[in-house]
Amino acid sequence: MSVMSNAALALSTGRRYRAFTTRHLEELTTRAGLAADERLAVQAVAHVLPFRTNSYVVDELIDWDAAPDDPIYRLVFPQADMLPAEDVSRMVDLLRSGAPTLELNAAANQIRAKLNPHPAGQMELNVPKLANEEPVPGLQHKYKETVLIFPKQGQTCHAYCTYCFRWAQFVGDADLKFASREIAPLVEYIRSHPEVTNVLFTGGDPMIMSEAVLAKYIEPLLEIEHLEAIRIGTKALAYWPQRFVTDADADDTLRLFEKVVASGKSLAFMAHFSHPTEMVPEIVQEAVRRIRSTGAVIRTQAPLIRTINDDPAIWESMWRTHLRHGMVPYYMFVERDTGPQDYFAVPLAQAYDIFRGAYQKVSGLARTVRGPSMSATPGKVCVDGVTEIAGEKVFVLHFIQSRDPELVGKPFFAKYDEKASWLFDLKPALGATHFPWETPAT
Repeated sequence: MSVMSNAALALSTGRRYRAFTTRHLEELTTRAGLAADERLAVQAVAHVLPFRTNSYVVDELIDWDAAPDDPIYRLVFPQADMLPAEDVSRMVDLLRSGAPTLELNAAANQIRAKLNPHPAGQMELNVPKLANEEPVPGLQHKYKETVLIFPKQGQTCHAYCTYCFRWAQFVGDADLKFASREIAPLVEYIRSHPEVTNVLFTGGDPMIMSEAVLAKYIEPLLEIEHLEAIRIGTKALAYWPQRFVTDADADDTLRLFEKVVASGKSLAFMAHFSHPTEMVPEIVQEAVRRIRSTGAVIRTQAPLIRTINDDPAIWESMWRTHLRHGMVPYYMFVERDTGPQDYFAVPLAQAYDIFRGAYQKVSGLARTVRGPSMSATPGKVCVDGVTEIAGEKVFVLHFIQSRDPELVGKPFFAKYDEKASWLFDLKPALGATHFPWETPAT
């Protein structure tokens, strides 16, 4: 563990976590220069999709002179056109009329139901069962080697991303939420499945939890011999780096990380960075250094998001910066088919051009990154390129991971479609009647 530099300490001294929610939107959107009708439209969207940010993001990351076009502002603040115009108008009318909360919530729930709150079969296909066929709350087991753990206490974040595919976790509807209620069944499930070699703590954000709570989940796993790696998916480095530097339990958290590494298991810290601005503050760089000093490996990932990071120069800058600070570029994701996908999604052809444009500009050390990658129902699919075969222009793709292990690593082809933005927008190419994961029509 390290002593924080004077400069970094000056940045964080006196800063305590303060959340901003929908009740602060009027003040903050006024600061961004939005007119009254624009502010009301943002309020309307925020009644459907979650909004939460904090003092660090507001004071250190957003360039308010550039708002509302600043990329970090767009990353955390709802946009009036994120939802279909008729849905926004409906919510605006209710707000203007002073509709009661029950009526507002009912309208919001109807709109949410149209947004595919649990993509890729999360509810139907991913929830494992015990021997008595009882489902295990708070677990997902999509791929045989990996189990996802959703700790009950980690189902919120220091701030919410507007594009987040897990938005359904944050809207207060218990039917849309994944969360564990007890730790013992999670541990027992993993112990009884020797094919599981790694677990991923996700949410929400596991790093919203205190060290004491996080330890209750992690420490029992250290005794499971067949478990090789523990992963923690988090945006905390970008949204609240104080968690690892100056928070009251920052040192205890790092000691927990050291304990994982000392147990002989790998600790992979899956850090979400969406824009180069998030790496600028010195306290972030100090947090990265402290985490790495425990023996943990930090891998970086983010989705490609229209109006926020849809430029190869942005990704080149991110990957080079991450590498400079000892982190491993890992994934460029494609925006999932949920929530305001139509607003944020970048067509696959453009996504590939952006990925390739950045990939060409970095050294081999940063070419650990994979993408553009789609986490779809049949598995994790990577767009490898665009080419022409026998006179037909096609996408070349392969499965990085799959429900069916036989598909992993095998290339397949789809007809080129410049408008397609998701796997299910594509059609088989080269005379094929179905994709490898599909059952042939009889």
